[in-house]
Amino acid sequence: MDKAAYLTTFRTDTAALLATARLKTDPPVPDVPSCPGWNMTDLVLHLGGVHRHAARIVREQQREPVPILREDLGWLGLEHPYLHWLMTGQAPRDAPLPPEVLAWFDRGASELEHVFREADVDEPVWTWSSDKRVGFLLRTQAIEAAVHRWDAQLAHDATGPIDAELAADGIDHTFEYMLPARREWAEAPAGSGETYHFHRTDGPGEWMVRFHPDGVEVTREHGKGNVAVRGTASDLLLFLWQRVSASQMEVFGDAALLDRYFHLVPPR
Repeated sequence: MDKAAYLTTFRTDTAALLATARLKTDPPVPDVPSCPGWNMTDLVLHLGGVHRHAARIVREQQREPVPILREDLGWLGLEHPYLHWLMTGQAPRDAPLPPEVLAWFDRGASELEHVFREADVDEPVWTWSSDKRVGFLLRTQAIEAAVHRWDAQLAHDATGPIDAELAADGIDHTFEYMLPARREWAEAPAGSGETYHFHRTDGPGEWMVRFHPDGVEVTREHGKGNVAVRGTASDLLLFLWQRVSASQMEVFGDAALLDRYFHLVPPR
């Protein structure tokens, strides 16, 4: 996907998340089932903070990680008590999502879109991955916005699929960057030869993931794994992000190994 495509999906998904967060519900703020312990306020605050962090990195052309200090959070543009809610995860469970928080989220998403639009995707900046470019942040933010838009809609039991091409790109991104990062961060166990085949059914895309004792090999190819999962790009991505069960897709082979996958690639 190119820069324009990422910006389009980012704008669409953040707008859809905001529209969902504005829906009136009873109780006032619904829980988000796919993000245990979070309600809609937590979700909006989390993603709004992520947007401002990414915008700050690009705008200031940061080349090294900058510590986020509790005593220096003015760049978030979030007033008390909402800043406290963001940093502690203590958003109230019995009050509507404040319009000030919704407006703050809207401003942050618009600012990040503008920053990305004006930036060169090849500009070097700090990222948590080996790809130290603005383009990596743009790609990551587009994918995260889509998944969290889905999370918000799940709270209303009215989810829409992730854009198919973004989802397929997100699968590549997950295997290339998130898989090794999650294994490193969690000090995940070595594999013992487990092989997984993921097959997209709504367009081209097949991935073989092999867990060896000395590392992980990911290839884009047709092959036979210990277990195979066939589904749309959206469903496959949501499965890899632990949003949906493989039971809603076609599974062939040793289905018990699907739980093992998340032992080998622990979620954050």
